[in-house]
Amino acid sequence: MTEDQANATASINAVRPAELAAFLAARMCHDFISPASAIVSGLDLLDDPSAQDMREEAMGLIATSARKLTDLLQFSRVAFGASASAETFDARELEKLARGVFGHMRAELEWLVETPAINKPAARALLNLAQMAGAALPTGGVARVRAVQEGASLAIACDAGGPRARLRPEVLRGLRGEPLGEGLHGHWVQAYYVHLFLTDAGGRVFADVNEERVVFAATVPI
Repeated sequence: MTEDQANATASINAVRPAELAAFLAARMCHDFISPASAIVSGLDLLDDPSAQDMREEAMGLIATSARKLTDLLQFSRVAFGASASAETFDARELEKLARGVFGHMRAELEWLVETPAINKPAARALLNLAQMAGAALPTGGVARVRAVQEGASLAIACDAGGPRARLRPEVLRGLRGEPLGEGLHGHWVQAYYVHLFLTDAGGRVFADVNEERVVFAATVPI
């Protein structure tokens, strides 16, 4: 492929910043709306005079949903946002964020990150790929998240193994930096976002799908 052909292809595949921002906002709103709505439902039950026998259930619904919403917000602040002025992250804090999200998934998390201090692109990659690995296990399983320093790069591997492990085609398209085409925007945009910030950082990402196993891998300069 010539340079002109490559530039033409990149132009065709490019997603407008405003469109990307809209897809990311929609993705996060989708994640937040379920626990937020459950909190409102619990409050409505508390206010209903005819449902006072359900007060304990309502309080439990409010507490569980508030915890889920808080976990998702804290996770998203680092995985998708600027996360204040932090440029490096403690791997233990990232593990805490990941476990908060996995607490509301069917999959289990096995965190095997050996590097204590992680830069922002690597931190985002770890969290996003970990969440994507958990999402690839809709009926449960184990997502093993590994990260080791290899020379001037951090090598990341998220191995999701379990029954009915799967990866949507739009996720693969997003990781390759391709426009959505068919499928769900919420799944595609997270993968596309990972591709964008890793490419900007000089890294790369890919996925491999086998029977009952999905593996995400990335390398990030440190």
